[in-house]
Amino acid sequence: MASNHNFRDLQWALQTIKSESKNLHNISFYLSQPVSNCYQETDNSMNINISRNNDSLSYFSHLLIVIGEAKNTQASLRNLEFNGVEWELKQLQSLHALLEKNLNIKQMVFRRNRFRRECIMELAEMLKRNRGIKEVILSESAIGSIGAGFLASALKMNETLEELQIWEDSIGPRGAEELSKMIEVNSTLKLLIILDSNLITATPLISAVLARNRDMEVHVWSGINGEKSTKVVEFVPENSALRIYRLDQSGSCRVACALGWNTTVRSLDMTGIRLKSRWAKEFRWVLEQNQSLKEVNLSNTCLKDKGVVYVAAGLFKNQSLESLYLDGNWFSGIGVEHLLCPLSRFSALQFQANTTLKSLTFGGGRTRMGRDGVSAILQMLTTNQSLVRLGIYDDECLRPEDITRIFKSLETNATLKFLSLQGCKGVQGELVLQTIMETLQVNPWIEDINLNRTPLQNSGKADMIYQKLGQNGRLEQDIDLLKDMQLMAPKSCRVFFCGQEFAGKTTLCNSLSQNFSSSKLPYMDQVRTLVNPVEQAVRTGGIKIKTFKDEDTKISIWNLAGQHEFYALHDLLFPGHGSASFFLIISSLFRKPNNRELKNSGEIEEDLMYWLRFIVSNSRRAGPQSMLPNVTVVLTHFDKITQPSENLQVTVRAIQRLREKFQGFVEFYPTVFTIDARSTGSVSKLAHHLRKTSKTILQRVPQVYELCNDLIQILSDWRSVNYNRPALKWKEFCDLCQVKVSALRIRSRHDNVEKVEIRRRGVAKSLHHIGEVIFFEDLGFLILDCEWFCGEVLGQLIKLDVRKQGSTEKNGFVSRKDLEKILKASLQSYIPGMGSKVIENLEASDLVKMMLKLELCYEQDPGDPNSLLLIPSVLEEGRGRSQRWQLSTPSCIYVGRHLECVDSSHMFLTPGFFPRLQVHLHNKIVGSMNQHGATYNLEKYLISITINGVHVRVELGGQLGYYIDVLACSTKNLTETLKLYKELIIPTIQSLCQGVTLTENILRPECVKHLTPPRYRKTQFVPLPQLKQALLSVTADGMYDYQHTWSSVSDGGKPILGAGFDYARDLLSDDDFREVLHRRYHDLYHLAVELAITPENNPDDPDPNSAVADEADGAVEPTFAGIAKGVEAVLQRLKIIEQEIRDLKQEIQGLRYYEHRLLTELHRKVNYLVNYNVQLEERKLPHMFYFVKPENYSRRLVTNIISGMTSLRLQMLCEYRREMHVVEDQIGCDLMQVDNTAVKCLVPHMKKFMKLLTFALKIGVHLAAGMGEMIPDLSREVAHLVDSSLLTGGAGAMAAGAMGVAAIGGMQGARQRGADFQQDLRTAQQWLVDFLKDQGCTTGRQIAEKFGLWRVRYIDDGQIAWICKRHMQLRENEVIEVPV
Repeated sequence: MASNHNFRDLQWALQTIKSESKNLHNISFYLSQPVSNCYQETDNSMNINISRNNDSLSYFSHLLIVIGEAKNTQASLRNLEFNGVEWELKQLQSLHALLEKNLNIKQMVFRRNRFRRECIMELAEMLKRNRGIKEVILSESAIGSIGAGFLASALKMNETLEELQIWEDSIGPRGAEELSKMIEVNSTLKLLIILDSNLITATPLISAVLARNRDMEVHVWSGINGEKSTKVVEFVPENSALRIYRLDQSGSCRVACALGWNTTVRSLDMTGIRLKSRWAKEFRWVLEQNQSLKEVNLSNTCLKDKGVVYVAAGLFKNQSLESLYLDGNWFSGIGVEHLLCPLSRFSALQFQANTTLKSLTFGGGRTRMGRDGVSAILQMLTTNQSLVRLGIYDDECLRPEDITRIFKSLETNATLKFLSLQGCKGVQGELVLQTIMETLQVNPWIEDINLNRTPLQNSGKADMIYQKLGQNGRLEQDIDLLKDMQLMAPKSCRVFFCGQEFAGKTTLCNSLSQNFSSSKLPYMDQVRTLVNPVEQAVRTGGIKIKTFKDEDTKISIWNLAGQHEFYALHDLLFPGHGSASFFLIISSLFRKPNNRELKNSGEIEEDLMYWLRFIVSNSRRAGPQSMLPNVTVVLTHFDKITQPSENLQVTVRAIQRLREKFQGFVEFYPTVFTIDARSTGSVSKLAHHLRKTSKTILQRVPQVYELCNDLIQILSDWRSVNYNRPALKWKEFCDLCQVKVSALRIRSRHDNVEKVEIRRRGVAKSLHHIGEVIFFEDLGFLILDCEWFCGEVLGQLIKLDVRKQGSTEKNGFVSRKDLEKILKASLQSYIPGMGSKVIENLEASDLVKMMLKLELCYEQDPGDPNSLLLIPSVLEEGRGRSQRWQLSTPSCIYVGRHLECVDSSHMFLTPGFFPRLQVHLHNKIVGSMNQHGATYNLEKYLISITINGVHVRVELGGQLGYYIDVLACSTKNLTETLKLYKELIIPTIQSLCQGVTLTENILRPECVKHLTPPRYRKTQFVPLPQLKQALLSVTADGMYDYQHTWSSVSDGGKPILGAGFDYARDLLSDDDFREVLHRRYHDLYHLAVELAITPENNPDDPDPNSAVADEADGAVEPTFAGIAKGVEAVLQRLKIIEQEIRDLKQEIQGLRYYEHRLLTELHRKVNYLVNYNVQLEERKLPHMFYFVKPENYSRRLVTNIISGMTSLRLQMLCEYRREMHVVEDQIGCDLMQVDNTAVKCLVPHMKKFMKLLTFALKIGVHLAAGMGEMIPDLSREVAHLVDSSLLTGGAGAMAAGAMGVAAIGGMQGARQRGADFQQDLRTAQQWLVDFLKDQGCTTGRQIAEKFGLWRVRYIDDGQIAWICKRHMQLRENEVIEVPV
C-alpha cells in the first residue's frame, strides 16, 4: 500500500483542505489504524488514516470542523465514509454542524462504527433535520433494534433520503417493526436493503411496502454468524415483481394479507416456499380483492387439496389474474377438479366463471390426478373459451388412454395455443401419436406442443408432430372451398297448411299420417304421435310440424296456426328463395264445426283471398323466385253435405275466378279437393297429391350442395348424443363443422377465418331455406327442433299477455325482470312429470334477447341494462279516444302522404309488418345521432312520433292493411317537414316491405289538419307522379299557380268534407318543384335541337356569324340560333337556383318566353307537314298517319318500323289546325306485314313526325298552344306502351338522333335538309296512297268509316284538312265540307 500511495501526515491534510486547492468529492476516514497518515487516492478523493492515540483522535474532530468551514470543499464534497469510528457525542455534533453547512453531501457510509445511545440519538436527530443526504449505509455498526428505532423515528420526518442500507446489523423483529412504521409514513424512500441474522426481519418490512403501495425497491437478506447469506424477499417496482425466497408460515400469511388491496405488484413468485392451507385461505381473499395481480407462481410449494380448493375459490371472483403456476405440488384429483371448475362450463346455459386466466400449469411426481382429475381436465378443455397455455408437468399417473382423451377434447377448442406435457410418462405409443395427428388435422389453432422428456419424444416419433405444427402455421392459399363441391337435388320438401281456425288442419294432418306407412317413421316420431293427443288436451294451440318419409323423400307438414294472434309469426316462417315447398289452403265449408250453417261463396272467397295475398306478398319479399308458389285448395267438412247444393257450385266458380285472377302470381292446382278430414280414405287422393307434388317440386327447385344433406345427418347424430337438445349455439355449430366437415374447416391458423365463417353461415342459411333448421344470423344459434321453436318458444312469446300479470307500466312498458318472470311462468310445462325444453336449453334472458333481435319488442333506453321494454303485441286499439294534434297553431302546416300497395288486389302488408315497423322505426330513431329528445308512442295500429318539433302519425289502414298514411303537423316549412319523410320514415317503411311496391300519394291537407277518419280519406289523395305530370302539362305561366281540386265527401247525405283546392306549390316540396322545372328545361332543350332553325329564318339573330363563333367556343350549336341560345342561357341560370319559391317564380317567368318561341316554331313545322303540297292528289287522302300494334285489349304506339313486323294497324290523326288529336274508336286499316319497300318509304317520315309528337307530349303543348285533345289521347296511347327510350328525359337513341340532325350547320346544310325532307314526305305520301288503294279505302265515305275523318276546306285561307266529326260540329262556321 505504501508503494502505491504517497503518504503524508495529517497536518498536510489540514493544510490542503484549508487552502482549498483541491476539489474533493470523496473523503474517507479510517480510525484505529497503527499510524496516522493520509494520501490522495485520486484527484477528487482523499483517504485519512487516524491512529488510536489521543493526539490523532483530536485531529479527527479538527478535520470535521475544517471540512465544514472550507468554502471550496463545501461546494465540491459529495460523499463521506467513516470506517472503524467509535463516535463521541462531540464528534457527531461536529459532523452535524458540517452537514448543516454543506447540503451537497449526498452519501454517508458507516462501516464497523460504534454508537453509544446518545450518539445514535444525535445521528437520528441529524438525519431528521438534514435536507441534502440521499443515501445512508450502515454496515456492521451494531445499531440493534434501539438504533433502528431511532433511525425510523428520524426518517418519518425526513423527506429527502432515498436509500437506506443496513448490512449485518441485527436490528431484530422489533427494529424491523419500527422501520415498517416508518415506511407507512415515508413516501420518499426508494431503496431499502437489509441484511440481518433474523429471517423474520423481512416480514414487517415487505408487508408495509405492499400494504402502503410504496414504489420502493426492497431486498432483504439473511445470514447467521458469517454464514453464506441468502435472499429472503425481493421487490422490484420497475417490473412490478415480488419474489419471496424464504418465509415462515406466519410471515407468508402476513404478506398475503398485505397483497389484498395492493396495486404495485403484477407478478408474485413464491416458488419453493412451503405453504399450507392457512396461507391459501388468506390468498383466496387476495384473488377476490386484488385487481392488479397478473401472474402467480406457486410451484413446489407443497400445496395439498385443501390449499388448492381455497385458490380455486378465489379464481371464481378474480377478473385480473392471467397466469397461475401450480406444478410440483401435492394435491390429488380432488384438487384438480376444484382448480378447473371456475374455468369450465357444465351446462349450455352456464357462463364460465373465470375468463381472464390465460395460462395454467400443474402436475408433478407427487400429484395424483386419478379419474376425477382426468374428467375435470376433459370438461375444461371441451368448454373453456379463454385458456391459451396449459402445462401438465412430470405426471406419472396419466395413462396413454387419458392422453388420447385429452387430445380428442382439443378438437373443438379454438383458444388453446400452447400445450406442454413435458415429463409425462403416459405420452407414448402409436395410438397417442395418431390421436395427436388427427387433432392437429382439425385444430389449426395449436401453435406448440412441448413433449420434452416424454417417451414419445425420447423414441424420436415426435418429429411428425412438430412437422404438422409447422404446416398449420403456413399461410394457406385463399380459395373458395365451396366452388367445386357437388350439387344434388334436395331430399326434403315442406308443405304449409294455411287456413283459418276450425278449418280442420290438425285433423287433416293426423289423417294424412295414417296414409304414410308408420313403419317408415323414426321411433321418436311414432312416440310423438302417441303423445300429441295428450299434449293437445293440456296445451294451447300453436304451429305444429309433422314429418313423414316417402321412399327417400322427407315431407314436412307445417301446420300454420289459424288463430289471429299467430299471424304475426307467419312472416318469420315463410320459405325463402329456392326453397322446396308448396301450400295447401284449407277452408271449411261451414262457419263453425259444431253446426251445419254453410259458408256462402263470398266467405270462402274472402278466406282464400287472404292466404293467396299472404303467399304472393311474402314470396315477393323473399326475393326472386325460381318458380311460382304452388297452391292447392282443400275444402273440409264435405261429409256434412248430404245433398248437392247450388251454393257449392257457386263456390267452385268463385275459386275459378280466383285462379284466373292470380294467374302469373301463383301456380294453382286445377283440382279442388273436397274431403272429410277425419277419414283416411277421404284424404287418400290428397295424400297421393302430396307425394307427387313433392317429387315434382324437388326436381324443379335449385339444387343444393351435397354438403347440406351430409350436415342433416351430422346434426341428427349430434342431437342423439346430446340428450336431443333442440338448439345449437353458433360456436357449437362451428366446432362441429371444424371436426366433421372438411369443406368448412379452418385449415391453418393463418387461414382467412372470415371467409370460412361466411361459408358456414351460407350453409346454415341453405339448411334454413330447405326447412331443416331455423337460423337467424342475429340470434347466435341454430334451431334443430323447428316444432319446439315455433310452438313452445315463438308461440308462447306471441301469446304473451303481460297485462294479466299486473306488471305493465303506463304506456304498455314492462321491466326486463318482470318480463323474464312472465316468460318463465308461461314456458313452464303444465304436464306433471314433463320438463320444459325451453327452460332446459334457454334462459329467460336469452328469450328477451331473441325478442329484441326479431324486433318483437324494443328497449325504451338501449344504453340502460335495466331499461323498460315495450311489446307491440300487447297494445290496444285507441278506439273511442279523441283524435287531435297536440300542437295546433295558425302557423302550423299539415302534410300527409298515403303509401299504397301498387297491386293491392294481389298483395298487402302482412299482419306481421306493422308490429315489426313499430319496433324497427323506434330503433332507427334511437340510433340516429340527431334525434335526441324524440318522443315515441304506440297504439295497436298507430305510431306517434315527435322529432325536432314535427309531430308525425303513422297509421295502418285498409282491409287487410294495404296502405299506410303518414300525417304530420309542423311549425317548420313544408320542405323541412318532407325531408323527415324522405330521409327517415318512408325509407324505413319501404325497407320492411321488400317485394311489395308502395306508391306515394299526397293526402289532402285538410284531412290531415282535422285528422279525418280513414274511411273518408279514400278519395282525398293524388299520386305524386300524377301531380308532377300535371304541372308539366300546363304553361310556364300557370305552373306556380296551378291548383289541384279535391272532391267533396259525404256520409249518408251528411257532408263531411267540402270540395276545395290546394296550390301545387303547397303540396310539393321545393325539391319536387325544382325537379319539375328541370324536366321542363330538359324537354325544351331537346325540342330546340329537333327544330334546328336555320339562321335566315330566325329574325332574332341579325348576325349569323355570331352563332358560328359561339359554336367555335363550344357554347351552342350554330343551328340553335336565337332559340337554342336562349334555352342554353336558361340552363346556365338553372344551376344557381337555390332559394325557395321566390326564385322558382323568377325562373318560371323566364321559361314562359322561351317556351312560347319554341311552340311557335313547332306549329310552323307541324303546319308545314299538314299543308305541304296541297295539290298532291288534291288532298284527297289524309296523311297525318301513325301505327299502333294491338296487344290483348290495348295498343302500343309504334315509333320505329323494321322489316318483318306483323299485325300493325294504320290510324290517322284529326288534322284541325293547332288542335290535332287521336280519334277515339277509330277502326283503322290493318297492315299484315312490313316489307322492305314499306320500310324504305316510311322510316324517314316516322323519325321526324313521331319525334315531334313525342316532344309535344313531353312539354304539354296541347294546353299551351290550344292543340285540343291531341296529346291527352296520345298520352292514353303511350302512357304504358310507348317506347321508354323515346319518352324518358330525351335520353338514348332519340337524343342522339336529334343532336345528329342539329349538328349540321350552315345555310347549305339547312337547304339540303329541306330538300331531303320534301322528298321523304313525297315518298311516304305515295306509299300511303298505294296502301289505301289496296285496302279499298279511297272515297270519302270509306275514309269516314275507317278513320272517322271528313274532308273540309278552311273558309279563311282555303286550305284542305281532314277533321273528325266533333270538329265538324264545333267549327261548322269555320270550315266547309268538300266531299271526295
